[in-house]
Amino acid sequence: MANHSQLNFQDASSPIMEELMGFHDHALMVALAICSLVLYLLTHTLTEKLSSSTVNAQVIELVWTILPAMVLVTLALPSLRILYMMDEINEPDLTLKAIGHQWYWTYEYTDLKDLTFDSYMIPTADLPLGHFRLLEVDHRVIVPMNSTIRVIVTADDVLHSWAVPSLGVKTDAIPGRLNQTSFLASRPGVFYGQCSEICGANHSFMPIVVESIPLPDFENWSSLMPS
Repeated sequence: MANHSQLNFQDASSPIMEELMGFHDHALMVALAICSLVLYLLTHTLTEKLSSSTVNAQVIELVWTILPAMVLVTLALPSLRILYMMDEINEPDLTLKAIGHQWYWTYEYTDLKDLTFDSYMIPTADLPLGHFRLLEVDHRVIVPMNSTIRVIVTADDVLHSWAVPSLGVKTDAIPGRLNQTSFLASRPGVFYGQCSEICGANHSFMPIVVESIPLPDFENWSSLMPS
């Protein structure tokens, strides 16, 4: 999870988040190249004596028309590729429904004998030693790692947003509408998120906790949970 002095993203825990971080680095390199070129041209303009024969007007007009188009293409192609990857959901291994309320989440495992529970933030006074304040919940979302999880997101009252940064997931929860997304946790661990849509007075107090465990442990957990 993030810390106070962190400048970069959280460590990627899903293939989609790895792709997003790679595209972020790619876009930064393009921006760095543009800034370097602009800085060089400004320095050259301020330090050199210009004349009408310094550069051909037709050539420079051609360059400043084609070059930005090439830059946009280098950004658009990988961006569209990732968008299609995020939108494509092929044969998920598990379907999870997340319903936003003021101010808690309800989760339904529709593939597992209608397993349903509410997830509330643990108050600071009741927080066990070593747990994270304002991020820990009484019931975590348990998922098997290396399995495609489809998440159907909706809301019961106002707009919410189901977001887990390290998994590369952020989907709006809209009353009367079903949005869907998917993720694949590539390693075991506990991943924290929060509602990312201002939804009222206690918007800051409806965290999301996803715990990824091996498939045999997930099967044991699901068999022990009451329906």
